[in-house]
Amino acid sequence: MSGVTATDMTALPEASRHARGTGALRTRRPVYLDFLPPCNSACPAGEDIQAWLGHAQAGNYETAWQILIEDNPMPAIHGRVCYHPCEPACNRNITDESVSIHVVERFLGDMALKEGWKPRYNPKPGGGRVMVVGAGPSGLSAAYHMTRMGHEVEIYEAGPVAGGMIHFGIPAYRMPRDELNTEIQRIADMGVKIHLNHRVNDLLAEKVAGKFDAVFVAVGAHISKKIDIPSRDARKIMDAVSFLKSVENNEPLKLGRKVAIYGGGNTAMDAARTARRLGAEEAVIIYRRDRASMPAHDFEADEALEEGVKINWLRTIKEIDQTTFKVEVMKLDDDGRPQPTGEFETLEADALILAVGQDTDTGFLEKVPGIVFKRDGTVVVGEDMMTGHNGVFAGGDMVPSDRSVTIAVGHGKKAARFINGYLRNEAYQPEQKHPIIGHEKLHLWFRTNAPQVEQEELSPDERMGGFEEIAQGISESDALFEARRCLSCGNCFECDGCYGSCPEGAVVKLGQGKRYRYNYDLCTGCAVCYEQCPCHAIEMVPEPLGAEA
Repeated sequence: MSGVTATDMTALPEASRHARGTGALRTRRPVYLDFLPPCNSACPAGEDIQAWLGHAQAGNYETAWQILIEDNPMPAIHGRVCYHPCEPACNRNITDESVSIHVVERFLGDMALKEGWKPRYNPKPGGGRVMVVGAGPSGLSAAYHMTRMGHEVEIYEAGPVAGGMIHFGIPAYRMPRDELNTEIQRIADMGVKIHLNHRVNDLLAEKVAGKFDAVFVAVGAHISKKIDIPSRDARKIMDAVSFLKSVENNEPLKLGRKVAIYGGGNTAMDAARTARRLGAEEAVIIYRRDRASMPAHDFEADEALEEGVKINWLRTIKEIDQTTFKVEVMKLDDDGRPQPTGEFETLEADALILAVGQDTDTGFLEKVPGIVFKRDGTVVVGEDMMTGHNGVFAGGDMVPSDRSVTIAVGHGKKAARFINGYLRNEAYQPEQKHPIIGHEKLHLWFRTNAPQVEQEELSPDERMGGFEEIAQGISESDALFEARRCLSCGNCFECDGCYGSCPEGAVVKLGQGKRYRYNYDLCTGCAVCYEQCPCHAIEMVPEPLGAEA
């Protein structure tokens, strides 16, 4: 290619980049460039979404899956539980609807499980031994990536199963357990040793005893936040995390006919929906803000309402007397904060489930020299994910950041790269990213209306029969259609548009997968190729000084 980078182009004046000029005295020349698609940029796990979609649309499913798992080891999980921030960023939204990336990811993940595909990788010899504390998404991700890099990894998990909050915090109707367990087993089959029911109390002693060269700590947020509500019968109150764990473990629960859930996050929605599945005739969510301020995702609230869950917005519980709840009506001030009104209501419920957030149990790290904590108990890490103690890294819910499965997996991958550099004395330097390509840069001469495929779901009545998965997978034909909706923003996909439009025959095809090059002896700089390139993989740059036309 030309050797000119996309970064170089952003510094050019607009007139220099887009002014036309032709003839023997060519003032500008076209070059092929690569930009960063907005979907890739928005993915917390750092997936090369455009690359694996490109192979999926060609029907090369295993190749697509292999590219996908270079960044994310659990696509069958993420295709179900990720809130896909890549999709709101998709440039296709300007045309009709975003590419439904998560359904194609799930299709590939499920196909891999069905076909028994195994990760292909070449581990580098001379690796070290790494201890991972916590078998949640971040710990599993770090272990997976470090294994690919050639390190020997052992995970210590305090609970009876691996998966962390994916297993205990996400109900089976969103994340069926067969797919969850099989994806985790694939990581174990790569050689990762997972020690269950092993709580780490003395980190440094365990590190020495196991002869580990580095540690990655990724304990999840399993402790429910405390809230002070005067109550005469604490037996009627339980926290959402414990409630969901009890359901997962098939423990007997006596909820009663009517259950109240206090909180407005996704966990509150899951607790309410689970209560309904366990036979509660009424499940009422009480939340002190309005829906626009609710931390739960819209589709979670929509599905909860479809299933008969009631939501009382702008309400807060003041005290409880047996089965009677005193609730105060709230109003939002100009800054969106809830303020008391002095107006009270009475609510009857047989049990209360608290879903007001979770904390991480990082107390076992307090004796480790150099580790610094935030006021909320989270651990301070540097850009390299290392704590203040040399060789001890941390990620996931226990470090200051937003919390989601995909963010945790991204932390695990990032930490693995820095740990690999630490162990091999080869400091890891992240590659500089190309500029993001926005929709205004695209030249979509083939713009057509092709809305995304619909993902079938169980009806609300069907859902109440148990914990069967609600969202269904898509067919191969739908997966192909959806993958082919990708616009390949910012990167050449060999549409031959430049080749066919060049009036001088200056575009040279290099063969499938090799793209094109310019014969600048023939090119006049007319910019026809640039103007028709649908994905903006061509830029016009000033003619180099001393160059001949």
